[in-house]
Amino acid sequence: MKPELSVVMPCLNEAETLAVCIQKAQSFFEREKIAGEVVIADNGSTDGSQKIAEDLGARVVAVPLKGYGNALIGGINAAEGTYIMMGDADDSYDFSNMMPYIVKLREGNDLVMGNRFKGGIKKGAMPFLHRYLGNPVLSFIGRLFFNSSIGDFHCGLRGFSKEAFYKMDLKTTGMEFASEMIVKSILKDLKIAEVPTILSPDGRTRPPHLNTWSDGWRHLRFLMLYSPKWLFLIPGLLLMFFGFILSAILTAGPLDIGNTTFDVHTLLFTSGFTLIGFQFVLFYGLTKVFTVENGLLPKSKKYDKLFKSITMEKGLILGFLLVLVGVVLSVIAYSDWQEINFGDINTNAILRIVIPAITTMLLGVQIILFSLFFSILGLKK
Repeated sequence: MKPELSVVMPCLNEAETLAVCIQKAQSFFEREKIAGEVVIADNGSTDGSQKIAEDLGARVVAVPLKGYGNALIGGINAAEGTYIMMGDADDSYDFSNMMPYIVKLREGNDLVMGNRFKGGIKKGAMPFLHRYLGNPVLSFIGRLFFNSSIGDFHCGLRGFSKEAFYKMDLKTTGMEFASEMIVKSILKDLKIAEVPTILSPDGRTRPPHLNTWSDGWRHLRFLMLYSPKWLFLIPGLLLMFFGFILSAILTAGPLDIGNTTFDVHTLLFTSGFTLIGFQFVLFYGLTKVFTVENGLLPKSKKYDKLFKSITMEKGLILGFLLVLVGVVLSVIAYSDWQEINFGDINTNAILRIVIPAITTMLLGVQIILFSLFFSILGLKK
């Protein structure tokens, strides 16, 4: 009979705690009268973990590709249950108390997350940096970037349907697999719930596989790469707004604030801010097209409208107009220089024309190149 629930545990030399985790899961099946199986996704253990699992009636799936994500993907693909519960085999999570997850899954939720901060973190169960810096900060960034209400992005105990797992189409191979599962679920509009979960101290005597700084960076990098809006668009718009407003003010004349005067030298920087911000915005557009067309991000409702409103012809016209404005301003500056017989420029008046001229020409060229490349990326459409 097909099991309702498969408990999948990644395993790499977990001989100390593997047996107790399997036994807790099996006792849960028996107590709650759930047809279930335990799947051990072995990532190359050399301490006899495989035999321990087999002797207890668990199914061992060998996953040769190293990595937390690889192990879980291999184990989940081999699982036969309608629902999947994944959790570490270090006895930090209680596999005998999975009923809150099952209830939420039976209610129709696609992903059920544990929340250790609501359920309780026992003394010594989580390092200080993880508890008060790493997990709270990364979870906050995840909520901010992806408009999520999940309080604990990195809880290792979570449940989901096998059907939802295939919809997620997970790709990452390392510890960032945990973040990808949530992000993909949000982006694909899957139904997500959260239940309190208790975290106990790791039952092993050896150090955990988790590396605080490198794995933390992998999580942060993943969150940024999957949110081009926060990585490129918002910083770019802020830089453009700040640079354009100040450039307009300084083009009109010097700006005095207290005893400090900002003039054409500052105008160079503000023009640079405008150009850099514009490049961020353009890169957001290119990244969005690339990620959607290659299946890394789902297509939003606004995506098709993007190609209707931003066409190569419109971009080329706007770009050439800006280049033309820059050329006209350059001619005006040349005429002013000619009036002083091409001598030394002792006033800032000409620079107030030259700097905007160069800026508009550069903006025009960027728009022209963007329009061409944007159209190339969208050829698949």
